[in-house]
Amino acid sequence: MNRELEYMFVQSARVWIPDAEEVWKSAELTKDYKNGDASLQLMLEDGTSIDHKLDPKMKNLPYLRNPDILVGENDLTALSYLHEPAVLHNLKVRFIDSKLIYTYCGIVLVAINPYETLPIYGSEIINAYSGQNMGDMDPHIFAVAEEAYKQMARDERNQSIIVSGESGAGKTVSAKYAMRYFATVSGSASEANIEEKVLASNPIMEAIGNAKTTRNDNSSRFGKYIEIGFDNRYRIIGANMRTYLLEKSRVVFQADEERNYHIFYQLCASANLSEFKNLRLSSANDFLYTRQGRSPVIEGVDDAKELCTTRHAFTLLGINESYQIGLFQVLAAILHLGNVEIKDRDSDSSIIAPNNRHLTAFCELVGVTYQDMSHWLCHRKLKTATETYIKPLPRLQATNARDALSKHIYAKLFNWIVEHVNKALVTNVKQHSFIGVLDIYGFETFEINSFEQFCINYANEKLQQQFNMHVFKLEQEEYMKEQIPWTLIDFYDNQPCINLIEAKMGILDLLDEECKMPKGSDDSWAQKLYNTHLKTCSLFEKPRMSNRAFIIQHFADKVEYQCEGFLEKNKDTVNEEQINVLKASKKFHLLVELFQDEEKATTPTGQVPGTGGRTRLSIKPDKGRDKSSKEHKKTVGCQFRNSLQMLMETLNATTPHYVRCIKPNDFKLAFSFDPKRAVQQLRACGVLETIRISAAGFPSRWTYQEFFSRYRVLMKQKDVLHDKKLTCKNVLEKLVQDQDKYQFGKTKIFFRAGQVAYLEKLRADKLRAACIRIQKTIRCWLARKKFLRQRAAAITIQRFTRGYQARCLAKFMRRTQAATVIQKYQRMCVERKRYRQKQAAALAMQTILRAYMARQKYQALLREHKAIIIQKHVRGWLARCWYKRCLEAIVYLQCCIRRMRAKRELKKLKIEARSVEHFKKLNKGMENKIMQLQRKIDEQHKDNRLISEKLVTLESSYASESERMRRELSRLRGAEEDAKNKANQVSSLLEELERLKKELSVTQQEKTTIEDWAHKYRDEMEKMVSELKDQNGLLKKEKDDLNRRIQEQGQQMTEKMTRAIAQETQQLETDLNEERSRYQNLLTEHLRLEEKYEDLKEEFAHSSNVSKPGHRRTDSTHSSNESEYTYNSEYAESEEGHRAGDDVTRGMDTSLTLKLQKRVTELEQEKQSLRNELENKEDQFQRARARDDAQFRKARGAELEYESLKRQELESENKKLRHDLAEMRQSLLADAATGAGAPGSPAYKVLLDQLNASCEELEVRKEEVLILRSQLVSQKEALHHKDEKETMTEPSVFAQDVNKLKDTDELKQAYIGLKDTNRLLEQQLQTQRRTYDSEVESLRGELQNVKEENNRQQQLLAQNLQLPPEARIEASLQHEITRLTNENLDLMEQLEKQDRTIRKLKKQLKVYSKRIGEMGAGQTEGQTSPGQMVEEPIHPVNIPRREKDFQGMLEYKKEDEMKLVKNLILELKPRGVAVNLIPGLPAYILFMCLRHADYVNDDQKVRTLLTSTINSIKKILKKRGDDFETVSFWLANTCRFLHCLKQYSGEQAFMKHNSVRQNEHCLSNFDLAEYRQVISDLAIQIYQQLVKCMENILQPMIVCGMLEHETIQGVSGVKPTGLRKRTSSIADEGTYTLDSIVRQLSAFHSTVCQHGTDPELIKQVVKQLFYIIGAVTLNNLLLRKDMCSWSKGMQIRYNVSQLEEWLRDKGLMNCGAKETLEPLIQAAQLLQVKKKTDEDAEAICTMCHALTTAQIVKVLNLYTPVNEFEERVSVAFIRTIQTRLRDRFESPQLLMDTKMIYPVTFPFNPSSLALETIQIPTSLNLGFLTRV
Repeated sequence: MNRELEYMFVQSARVWIPDAEEVWKSAELTKDYKNGDASLQLMLEDGTSIDHKLDPKMKNLPYLRNPDILVGENDLTALSYLHEPAVLHNLKVRFIDSKLIYTYCGIVLVAINPYETLPIYGSEIINAYSGQNMGDMDPHIFAVAEEAYKQMARDERNQSIIVSGESGAGKTVSAKYAMRYFATVSGSASEANIEEKVLASNPIMEAIGNAKTTRNDNSSRFGKYIEIGFDNRYRIIGANMRTYLLEKSRVVFQADEERNYHIFYQLCASANLSEFKNLRLSSANDFLYTRQGRSPVIEGVDDAKELCTTRHAFTLLGINESYQIGLFQVLAAILHLGNVEIKDRDSDSSIIAPNNRHLTAFCELVGVTYQDMSHWLCHRKLKTATETYIKPLPRLQATNARDALSKHIYAKLFNWIVEHVNKALVTNVKQHSFIGVLDIYGFETFEINSFEQFCINYANEKLQQQFNMHVFKLEQEEYMKEQIPWTLIDFYDNQPCINLIEAKMGILDLLDEECKMPKGSDDSWAQKLYNTHLKTCSLFEKPRMSNRAFIIQHFADKVEYQCEGFLEKNKDTVNEEQINVLKASKKFHLLVELFQDEEKATTPTGQVPGTGGRTRLSIKPDKGRDKSSKEHKKTVGCQFRNSLQMLMETLNATTPHYVRCIKPNDFKLAFSFDPKRAVQQLRACGVLETIRISAAGFPSRWTYQEFFSRYRVLMKQKDVLHDKKLTCKNVLEKLVQDQDKYQFGKTKIFFRAGQVAYLEKLRADKLRAACIRIQKTIRCWLARKKFLRQRAAAITIQRFTRGYQARCLAKFMRRTQAATVIQKYQRMCVERKRYRQKQAAALAMQTILRAYMARQKYQALLREHKAIIIQKHVRGWLARCWYKRCLEAIVYLQCCIRRMRAKRELKKLKIEARSVEHFKKLNKGMENKIMQLQRKIDEQHKDNRLISEKLVTLESSYASESERMRRELSRLRGAEEDAKNKANQVSSLLEELERLKKELSVTQQEKTTIEDWAHKYRDEMEKMVSELKDQNGLLKKEKDDLNRRIQEQGQQMTEKMTRAIAQETQQLETDLNEERSRYQNLLTEHLRLEEKYEDLKEEFAHSSNVSKPGHRRTDSTHSSNESEYTYNSEYAESEEGHRAGDDVTRGMDTSLTLKLQKRVTELEQEKQSLRNELENKEDQFQRARARDDAQFRKARGAELEYESLKRQELESENKKLRHDLAEMRQSLLADAATGAGAPGSPAYKVLLDQLNASCEELEVRKEEVLILRSQLVSQKEALHHKDEKETMTEPSVFAQDVNKLKDTDELKQAYIGLKDTNRLLEQQLQTQRRTYDSEVESLRGELQNVKEENNRQQQLLAQNLQLPPEARIEASLQHEITRLTNENLDLMEQLEKQDRTIRKLKKQLKVYSKRIGEMGAGQTEGQTSPGQMVEEPIHPVNIPRREKDFQGMLEYKKEDEMKLVKNLILELKPRGVAVNLIPGLPAYILFMCLRHADYVNDDQKVRTLLTSTINSIKKILKKRGDDFETVSFWLANTCRFLHCLKQYSGEQAFMKHNSVRQNEHCLSNFDLAEYRQVISDLAIQIYQQLVKCMENILQPMIVCGMLEHETIQGVSGVKPTGLRKRTSSIADEGTYTLDSIVRQLSAFHSTVCQHGTDPELIKQVVKQLFYIIGAVTLNNLLLRKDMCSWSKGMQIRYNVSQLEEWLRDKGLMNCGAKETLEPLIQAAQLLQVKKKTDEDAEAICTMCHALTTAQIVKVLNLYTPVNEFEERVSVAFIRTIQTRLRDRFESPQLLMDTKMIYPVTFPFNPSSLALETIQIPTSLNLGFLTRV
């Protein structure tokens, strides 16, 4: 022992030391402990060093800490060191770090109130815990409930769940969830929904029995024990409730921050309701009984809404509205009674003011008189031996009496409600067993403890005794089972404390005795207690400073009780006269009912009760006992003791299950842990006592296999024997010297406390040493490898360096020589270039100079020549000027002279004229002269004309000449001016020449300067060019970067668009799958209702004691059209059987019959509603078929008109849609922003062009469809007229034949023939009518679909208008293209369908016409026999025309149909057919029989064959639905039958894979599309049943094989699991492994392949199986803390890889099964990745995209290291993960839905097998079938 202590208490060992604040504090040894040391050198976690003194006498060393791998265990008993600090630390770690509120402590479930709503109580959690062993899942209240439920069913023994804890610890919630679990798992045995009523009792009891306290907002102020009854099938049939210790004083008094019972505040909050107007209620602050706590409102609680919930619960439990109003009336009366003010009249009496408002309201509500009530509230009646007199009461006593009456009324009301709740929960079914749920106070201790705390602690003493005995008993049974020597364990026995309270002369006896004394008081009772028990009982003490209190040492703690008020509370009396007044109420019958059993309840002494302290207690009397007057006089303590005794008897008769609720803090803070409060409650609730009992024996228990697996590292190879048990014994004897530390049982090894930690330390040391050696070796190998790699690298570097140096030298020499040559040629080049430059410069200068001199000489000559010309012209001009002046002067002189002479001549002539002689001389010969002058004038006129013409000519020539001359003059003047200017410029030119000479010299100097500057500038420019080149390079680089970025952005945009399209496609696929899933769920629900209906019929038949072996119900999956011809064949009963059944039924119980009939009616209604929902088209077809011929013709025109109207309406809607589209385009053109997608841009124009083209194509398609429809209608009309004509002409032919007949027999035969012909024609007409009706219905559906499509397009347009321009254009284009594509495809399908219909109609018309012609020809022939006249019209279709038309068919007689179904379906062995015959043979045989029925045109035979087939398949599946082979076989055959119906239906879509011969075998007379839908629904049901069957087979294997089994041996170590042992991870015999799952999957796959199941269907089955495997595995991983470790992640990933390998082997990798395992794969990766830094958090968020946030956080919280080398996940890291995943939009659901079934599809799979080649084996006993 000392050696082990010295080995454990070494340096770095961690221990627990006491602490005032944290209760226990962790510390670490800094120095080894030696035996005899007086102290320990410790260092706290904050780095403080302390010296821990040891007790010199006891030498008690501090508690050792458990290894880290054991911290956070599900079961406290799994801890190696079982003591208080270990328990407290484990609970704290689980609660704070892992957010786990449940923990096992042996058989106890410890539940810590989180003060927060957690998502761990949903239906998926219930389903996960259902059927599981208690130790296989994480601790949960559901696990305890499941354990109780399983033990009840397994052991046939009643169970109890005892929920205890102090106020606010969560007792009521835990009890509520336990009852919810029972209600969900077990269901109800009747149709009365008892489980709902059981749950409905909770809101009622919370309303009347719960209140707000300082510790809890919904504290239960009473104890209750609910017995939930079950029948022999373990379904809930009823419940019963017993209540204890109602706190009546809360009705009249509440402390600060507390409330009265909830129901009062609910009524006050609903006072404004019309039905509550008579109650005269108002706010809760207006009533004394509801305002004392000054906290009338609870945050987050709506009292008015809670009242609605309470009233609904009342209604559900059968308490009608009138009784509810009565209850509320009594409650309102209590509130008004509390407001009655009593005043002092004098010192000894009191009075109530007349017309007191509240007393008046009280009296009106309870129906009593005001005078009587006011009188007896202030007086009381006293009786003596001789007389009775009335005594007035002081105000204080009267007030107490009023409060006592209020409490009494409320207690009676509480009991009445409980009684009626129990009545509502009782059923007539015999109770087989029950599970009781006890919700009662925990141990209580306050600063002032009174009678209530005394009773509560007394009850807890009894419960703790029962608990200790049960734990002790379980320990004893375990030891005896393992055959370990039993030694008596010393545990605390609280029987002395119980005797102190309840034994003779105990505290209760003395209290009752004092209550009987006339002058008994609390003081005298206290003295009696001191005198009786102070010296005789060590558990009873007296306080030092008080004579009115006493102390009792309870199992949990010492409690001091104040004696004040004990007697009054124990008496609990009320004024008898007040009760009599209430009983006398004539108006309020409910009040009388409350007090109908009330008798005198006065005290033995007749004293007036006092105030009663803080609380009053009420005990619900046992309703099974007679309430005699003696029992009414029993005190509260006596009644409570009796009730408690009954409760203990009930609990002892059951198997108990314990739930201890812990309140973590007093401030209701979420996930806040106060160690002081927690330890106090752990001590009080007995958890630590359980730990102590376990630690006293052998608390740690390992199976031999688990021990061998865990501690194999401590064994040497020679120690390992074949016998594991002997191996463990040998090793333990070496490792642990003290054999008292362990014991060997039959199957387990038992260890003392601390031994597992000792072994763990040895194991850790061994592993650490091995790790060090491995690290040493690996480091050596790594260092040597690094050295060799460095040496090789150095040699290589040297080799390359030397080679590089040699190459550099050679290169230098070559460069030197090359440089010399380059210099030579360069210098030569430079010199030559310089010489040539000088030469060129000299030549240039000479050339320029010579040119200059030549130009100067030329200019001088030119100037001289020009000067001579100028002089010539000047001199000429001067001469001309002088000549003109001279000429003008001469002319002027001549003129002057001539003028003077003319004047002289004129004067002379004038003088001569004056004389007569002269005049006569002049007139002589005047006439001749006149004549001559006249002729001369004429001649002159002629001359003048000629001259004038000449003059005009001359004038024109003169004008032109003048213009020319003027131009010349102007030119000359310009030349003159130029000459003047040139003359002026000569001097300036000379000056300019001088100046230019000077400038030339200056220019030459500047040239030299400029050349120098040019060289400098060239250098600068070269430098600048180089810089520009560099900048250009940078710009090019930036350009490349920008181009690259643009390309990347383009790629990103493309990828984004691709992802968006993929997401949209995925969303569409998801929507389609959801729609399929909803439809298939409807089918499943339909099937369930059918089965339920069938079960009810069977129960009905069973209850009537009448045997109906042949009766079966008809098929309910058919449409209404099919159900009209439903065929029952051999299942039908005769009329005599029906009559006999009716006679017996009339003798049954009428109530049962009515109930069953009502239920059958409801099921029929549900079935009908489902049928109406799924088969709307068939109902329309049935209604259309019910019309007669006249209405049909009339309705036909109306339907055509309606169709045209609908078409017009559709066209108008399309126009409107186009108009909206045009408006949208205009708005886009007007409002869209400029850019790539802006209006006017090329992309936008292309988009508009595409849309316009699509619209035009749509218009063309619509016009084509309209044309085709009109043609189809005209063809139908023509066919109809032709049919009518033939129908009308044929009777006329027969009439002529009748007129020819002479004999009566011939007339009879002719009449029969005519009738048969008419029948045939009617069948043809009905066929055509059905065809037409189906077409009309399809057109209607088509129109409706188009209308819906238009509506959808309008919605899409409205949505698109809200998007940005680019997104709007893109979405509009996508939607428009999709719509047009779908519409074109639909139109093409309709066109093809119409073509096929026309061809089919033409073919049928041709056949019918030929048959009618043959019949007419047969009758018009000569004299024939009567037999021929009868046969030919009746069986025209049975005459074969060609032998090849009848191959591939099977003929059978109608009476052989049931034999066919029986041999081929009901009695067929799937295994023999699958092994020896071709796959799908039954389906081929059935289809060949169906083909023959179609060929002979027997619709009745077709319907009966299909109906019998479907019903028989359903029957065999119901009978053998659990047989996988049977279900798989009929799934394959049903699908093959469905494929045959499609392949040979005659539809082009299904015929393209057929051969010519197969196309000839198509069905010719009947369209079985509706039956195809029915058979498809049947296949869906079979598929779902197959999935359930495989799930039931795989379910037990999944958790064991995927999680528990250690596929890679040695990776995951086995940890101690405590009392709740789980399945071992080591594969024992009978344990499922991964190989079991793989073998089972292979068996499934081989079976379905043998049965010929379609490959696509096999893929869907495998995908569903893998989803189930992944979902079940992940759910169990999320609910099992021990599975969340690094090694388990590796195991899971390996297991998943094995499943993927199986998929590869079977060629199923592309079936989607691998994707269903993605959440499990990511969970396994999450267990293995690093979980420390922010980068790790980012990687986790990116990696775990298939997991929800809740699942990721749950896995991180559950992550548990298996070895001490692993580290836990910090809380900060988990919060980082939560922060990063905050923006995820996902479901908050934690678990995956294991019941989810993917929607199944049946892709068309044609068969290449020719029907005519199929041979029927004799083993099928189908000899009655004939191949034709």
